[in-house]
Amino acid sequence: MAEQEKEAALPSKDNFSEWYNDLLMKGEIMDVRYPVKGLYVWFPFGFSIRRNVYNIIRKLLDKDHQETLFPLLIPENEFMKEAEHIKGFEDEVYWVTHGGTTPLDVKLALRPTSETAIYPMYKLWIRSHADMPLKLYQIVNTFRYETKHTRPLIRLREITSFKEAHTVHATWEDAASQVDEAIRIYTEFYRQLAVPVLASRRPDWDKFPGADYTIATDALMPDGKTLQVGTAHHLGDNFAKTFDITYENTDGEQVYAYQTCYGISERSIAAMISIHGDDKGLVLPPAIAPVQVVIIPIIFKESQDVLEACENLKVTLEEAGLRVKMDASDIRPGAKYYKWEMRGVPVRLELGPRDLKNNAAMLARRDTGEKQQVSLDTIKDEVLSLLYKIHEDLYDKAKARVQERIFECEEFDVMKEKLNQGIAKIFWCGNKECGLKLEDEIGAGILGIPTDQAEGCSGKCPVCGLDANTQVYVARTY
Repeated sequence: MAEQEKEAALPSKDNFSEWYNDLLMKGEIMDVRYPVKGLYVWFPFGFSIRRNVYNIIRKLLDKDHQETLFPLLIPENEFMKEAEHIKGFEDEVYWVTHGGTTPLDVKLALRPTSETAIYPMYKLWIRSHADMPLKLYQIVNTFRYETKHTRPLIRLREITSFKEAHTVHATWEDAASQVDEAIRIYTEFYRQLAVPVLASRRPDWDKFPGADYTIATDALMPDGKTLQVGTAHHLGDNFAKTFDITYENTDGEQVYAYQTCYGISERSIAAMISIHGDDKGLVLPPAIAPVQVVIIPIIFKESQDVLEACENLKVTLEEAGLRVKMDASDIRPGAKYYKWEMRGVPVRLELGPRDLKNNAAMLARRDTGEKQQVSLDTIKDEVLSLLYKIHEDLYDKAKARVQERIFECEEFDVMKEKLNQGIAKIFWCGNKECGLKLEDEIGAGILGIPTDQAEGCSGKCPVCGLDANTQVYVARTY
């Protein structure tokens, strides 16, 4: 058994890339062996995590959005309408050219994103100011011919779980308010995953193709790189002009509408498992865990009373709304502990004959490893309270790690050094040349201007030395 556990053990998280790839397989998140580069298969356990994650974003959006579904295939003539948008995706598009053996009259693009699939329909649906705001979203797969190094959940050729929202508004200001609301929703979404995120307005050269501006959220990964985990784009009336999305205003005039779009993907899951996981495997926030509590009977020769007590305990916790598993398999307790630790189950309860005589069970936390004896009379309330505390502790720990790894930097050489540890925060003169120089010389770029930046601050740009009153995050990214 010891040899089996050794074989199944993960590499140290200090070797993040190897740890991450092994965890996806051993934690049963994704199988990377599908015979097409950049395409992966969800294990049932991983798909359960996905379902729980996306139920959260659905609940947040369904308050004032409606879920919908648009086709995967986009006709070439519609796809090619928005020149700036297409230029941003032209090297990434998969094209369908045949139906069976028959060449198609019009090539069909597999959606890399759905603006050009959705907006021809918005032209038909929007008639007057009474039709707005229109707020729709869908959760779909998208396809991009990614030529860089692919990585499961992070850089894919098939994004299996792209949540994209598309809204239409009567004024530019209403659309701007919706972008802010999107970032608020995403921040709350990640709060429920116990993942702290940083929101920043992207520099113009890094905004969404065809947008007026982009605000994005980033998570800090264990290796010091940042992962973009959410974007919100103010599209102005650019797409409305392209697709002729107009409405009749209160003066009876036909005017162009204003639009936004915002998206997240399974990168949200990549961030969550990377930030919380440890050398033993997954560490899942309770709201996300497919199994929130695992019960391990400690069985000897006379074990019927223990099994019955465990079954009763399972029923009690399930009646409280928890997802519970009892592992009465034949493998020894240590192997069971290892199995469920790898899967990130937040709480483990151990119950043996001695515990039963004491009317108690041994409770173990997955996140800290702490153990305590808990009375069976109060165990339901103890577990519910602990699950809440585990979530809060995971978030507080992750937030503290982020704050520790954001460095105020005034000098170029100091910034280069700190980027090996996390994020540099610098003053920026606003010149694109300085931003590109960062990418060329240190392999890091400007993420964006923090949305919570204080007014009235000033300093000097460490790249060119000019006076500056704008601060930006600088980081190496995935």
